[in-house]
Amino acid sequence: MNSPLAFSFPLLLLLLFFFLSSIPSVSTISPHAKKQPPNGMLPSEAETLFKIMDSMSSDQSWRVSYPNPCKPGSSWPGIECKQGNDGYLHVTRLDFGTRPNPTCKKTATFPYQIFSLPYLQSVFFFNCFTHTKTTLSVSADRLYNSSLQQLSLRSNPALVGPIPPQISSLKFLQILTLSQNRLNGTIPVQVGDLRNLVGLDLSYNSLTGSIPSTIGQLGMLQKLDLSSNSLTGSIPDSIEKLSLLAFMALSNNKLTGNFPKGLAKLQSLQYFLMDDNPMFIPLPVEFGILVKLQELRLANSGYSGSIPPSFSQLNNLSTLSLQNNRLTGEIPVVFGSLSHIYHLNLSRNFLDGVVPFNSSFLKRLGRNLDLSGNPGLCLNPAEAHGVKIGIGVSICGSNKNGSLIKPVKKSQAPRGLQKSFSLFPALGAFALHYMLFPV
Repeated sequence: MNSPLAFSFPLLLLLLFFFLSSIPSVSTISPHAKKQPPNGMLPSEAETLFKIMDSMSSDQSWRVSYPNPCKPGSSWPGIECKQGNDGYLHVTRLDFGTRPNPTCKKTATFPYQIFSLPYLQSVFFFNCFTHTKTTLSVSADRLYNSSLQQLSLRSNPALVGPIPPQISSLKFLQILTLSQNRLNGTIPVQVGDLRNLVGLDLSYNSLTGSIPSTIGQLGMLQKLDLSSNSLTGSIPDSIEKLSLLAFMALSNNKLTGNFPKGLAKLQSLQYFLMDDNPMFIPLPVEFGILVKLQELRLANSGYSGSIPPSFSQLNNLSTLSLQNNRLTGEIPVVFGSLSHIYHLNLSRNFLDGVVPFNSSFLKRLGRNLDLSGNPGLCLNPAEAHGVKIGIGVSICGSNKNGSLIKPVKKSQAPRGLQKSFSLFPALGAFALHYMLFPV
């Protein structure tokens, strides 16, 4: 006969199993368990931000007024923060210069510490460095860990010196705006290493030298503005590789020579502004192949010969400025059928013949049509009837002036390049700029 203990032993084991399984796991109460991060900033990042603000703005005592810069509901003006995968809040955008953003004090200089904010994506300095001279000088090793996508410094009269080649280390940069400062020197060839660049604006500085051929390496580029500098040489042939380029402004430089052979490959180009350059060549027929062009400005640049008939294929053109050149021959007849044209300035050239525009075209453009300063041009009497807005030409076969503007005498025709100013601003160009690159 078996002992009663033989039957009770398995039962005891079963009861022991259930007892042990009911005890809480040691891992849930371990002192080494990972703590949840606070809803705030890393102390090191906050300290970097305080140093930047202390050096830039004296609007208030930032450490006292805003001890938690990214805290929801009490964040600083001119700052944007986002929560990272680590649970902490990180600075992603900074704005300086105009209210409600922090204004800059007279002693403010460029804060290189911004490149130590690892999550910063956009930074803007507008009318910020106005008294104390400062430069963009920064060592490359400070830039490698930067996530910066947009760097904008505009209207800073005390920002001087060259564009540092080290800027090419900002590998994530998409928009670089260094406009209306006092930068000098050449455009560094290393700018071609910024392969993610969509917009490049270096306008209104004192840059010299040629446009580097490495600009053709910027395959993502949509906007290029190098206007109002002192750039020399010709447009590099490599520009033809910029297949996405929609806006190019090179006005008010010292560029010369022929246009790139591959100009016709820029099939995305909508705005081309190149007034005020001593070109002294015939107008290239390739412009007529750029069918997306909406604005073409080539004034005051010494272009000679006739207006290419291919220009009549630009059915999307709204603005054409060819004033103050040395153009000869007749106005292409098909210009009158450009249905989108709104601004047309052919003044101060040597054009002749009958103006090929009907009264409907003349009334539609009104004061936005300027043909003055072409003593060989005249207006068909039948089309002149009922047109009250002067276009600056005489009526054919008559010594009487058929407009409110007196015709320019032959002795007043242009003898060279004169500085001219359009009566209508480049509204379309600015519209595209802000559409592509809103602040």
